[in-house]
Amino acid sequence: MAGDPLPVGAGRAGDPLLEAVRRGDEGAVRILLEDGADPETFDEHGLPVLCLAVAAFDASVAGHLVTGGADASRRLPDGTTPLLRAVDSGSVGLVRALLDEPPSLHGSARAELLARARQWHETGAVAMLRQSTGSVEPVAPVRVRDPLWFTDYHELRLGGLTVRDGHTGVLALLERSFGLCPTVTELADRAGALEHPDHEHASWSELVETLAARHDEETWAGAAALRAHPDPVHRRFGVEVLVSLNLADLIADLPTPFERPTRELLLDWAAAGDRPEVLAELLAGLSHHEDPRIEPLGLSYLSHPSPSVRARVPSALDCTAPDHPARRTFTPAGLAALLTLAQDADAEVRAVAGYQLAESAHQEPAVADALAALLDDARQVTRIWAVSGLAQRDDPRCLAGATRIGPIADRQAWSWILDAPARYEERRRRRGGPTGSPPGRTRSGAHR
Repeated sequence: MAGDPLPVGAGRAGDPLLEAVRRGDEGAVRILLEDGADPETFDEHGLPVLCLAVAAFDASVAGHLVTGGADASRRLPDGTTPLLRAVDSGSVGLVRALLDEPPSLHGSARAELLARARQWHETGAVAMLRQSTGSVEPVAPVRVRDPLWFTDYHELRLGGLTVRDGHTGVLALLERSFGLCPTVTELADRAGALEHPDHEHASWSELVETLAARHDEETWAGAAALRAHPDPVHRRFGVEVLVSLNLADLIADLPTPFERPTRELLLDWAAAGDRPEVLAELLAGLSHHEDPRIEPLGLSYLSHPSPSVRARVPSALDCTAPDHPARRTFTPAGLAALLTLAQDADAEVRAVAGYQLAESAHQEPAVADALAALLDDARQVTRIWAVSGLAQRDDPRCLAGATRIGPIADRQAWSWILDAPARYEERRRRRGGPTGSPPGRTRSGAHR
């Protein structure tokens, strides 16, 4: 109420931690907490700074506050808690940042979080926003990226409220954290019901990760059974779970009992064919396996009518990298396929082929010519890799190509690649000669 005293630890305008949280300055927040700042600082309205981080979808700052001692389960005057607000936000990353590990919540606290997440999941974010605001205005989703977890959401704004559409993923995360184990079929049905069922979306990613973490034959069999499902989204989900189960074991350095059955199933499935979106995932999944049957299978789809399938053909190509893992040497058939794909009518296919050619060890003139042909490609990333590939081959055409790249939104992230022409010029300077002309077994992973 107006006039009530502020809580102990309340901040005023200018409070260093309060201002750092408002700026989203992760480094300053971390240092201030290390120097003794109170993680339970409140703003001038009596709101914990943790809630400010939640409202800003700032999982990094929120994580530092919780690690520093902020109470994510503190009951607020409106009946919520910071953790409940994170669930409402629809951000999987935020909820993960606020959950302690192992979870200390029990009983009614867990039930409250699960019920809230399930309500958002079953009702839908737009309908929930309309219930909360009473607004009937149209909602225009905006695709946003979570830079901490490399996942995407659609941000929805209505009546002064903003949420992200990751509530299905939030529910899966809470269930896994609290020891609940929905069946493969149930999670696949949730994936199939997503409005945006793509592998970069946070909800899809969390559903796949939930199953991949189980490491059991029942999960593998359930995912394999999805091959017979009539819905292609369910089938694609099954492929991703199968691949992720095997990869999870490799990453964790565990025995890989699923490697052989997964390889055989993917090979048989891809040979039989499927809808383009499923077939593309099958080819991408085969990139994690070694088998002489994989490259011929991939090459059989070189002229597939779907660009999404053609873009995954490089995933199936056999190659060797004896000196440097980023410098692959393809078989003659594989190299010919890449040169063909570099001239594809689709920009994504050209981008994948251009990257593979640029980073390969091949010095053939045909490779340099293919890269030079991409210097004016419509996609900036394709032009970047074409310039880099030419510079690595000491091809002077990289200099003119560099002028056609255009402004870079995040130059620091691309600095090493963008500086390839400068390194070429430095090599030429040290040689003291003219520019000259370009000099005449692992599985290749295509960019997703």
